[in-house]
Amino acid sequence: MSKILIIEDDLSIRHFLSALLSTQQYDVVEAADGQSGFSMALSHNPSVIILDLGLPDIDGVSWIRNYKQLINSTIIVVTARDDHPSKVAALDAGADDYLTKPFNSGELLARIRVAYRHLSQRNSAVALPSQFCYKDLRIDFEKGRVFLNDTEVHLTPIEHQILLFLAKNQGRVLTSRMIIKEVWGSTATEGDAQNLRVVMANLRRKIEPSTTRPSYILTVTGVGYRFNDD
Repeated sequence: MSKILIIEDDLSIRHFLSALLSTQQYDVVEAADGQSGFSMALSHNPSVIILDLGLPDIDGVSWIRNYKQLINSTIIVVTARDDHPSKVAALDAGADDYLTKPFNSGELLARIRVAYRHLSQRNSAVALPSQFCYKDLRIDFEKGRVFLNDTEVHLTPIEHQILLFLAKNQGRVLTSRMIIKEVWGSTATEGDAQNLRVVMANLRRKIEPSTTRPSYILTVTGVGYRFNDD
C-alpha cells in the first residue's frame, strides 16, 4: 500500500484529507506541526507528503528548504496562500507541486497519481536512459543531439542545457530562478531573467510547431516553465 504523510495543523482539513485518501486505498499518517512531520517522514518514509505552509512551529517553505534533501518523498504543497511569491518560493525550495485551498478533491487525487507515476518511472529505471522521446522530439543524452521529426535541431549550448533540464524534470514546474541557477550558476545576475526569456523564445522557435500554442515547453504564468507530460 502506498504511504502518504499529511502535515497540516488544521484538524478538520487533516481529517478530511485522511478520509479522502483512505478511500483511495492509500496508507495515511498525520502530523500537526513541522517537527513531528519531519520525524514521521524519517520513520515512515512516505512516497508523498502533503504539506501546509502555515504550520505553527515553522514556515512550510523553511520546512522544505531544511528537510527536502534529508527525505525521499514527493512534496505536494496544499495551502491557502495563492499568491505567486509564495508559490515561487515553495517550488524554488524544492516542492514538487502546489495546490491552493479551497481545492477540488479530484484535482488533488490526480496530482497524487501523477506523483506516483513519476516515482514508478524513476524507480523502474535501472540506469539513466540514453534518450528522451516525447511526441516528435528526441534528445540523445549520450551524443548531446536533439532531433525533431528525425531532423537534427541545432541548439546553442545554453538552449541545449535548458532543454535537457526541463526534459529531465518532465511534468515538474521549474521556476525561472531554478532554471537560471542551473544554467548560469553563481554568476547569475538580475539581467539573466530577461536573458532566460530571450533564450526560451529562441528555443521554442526551433522546436515548437507553434510558438503561440507550444507542445513541449509550457509557461506557468508568474512562476516559470514545465515540460509537457500530457
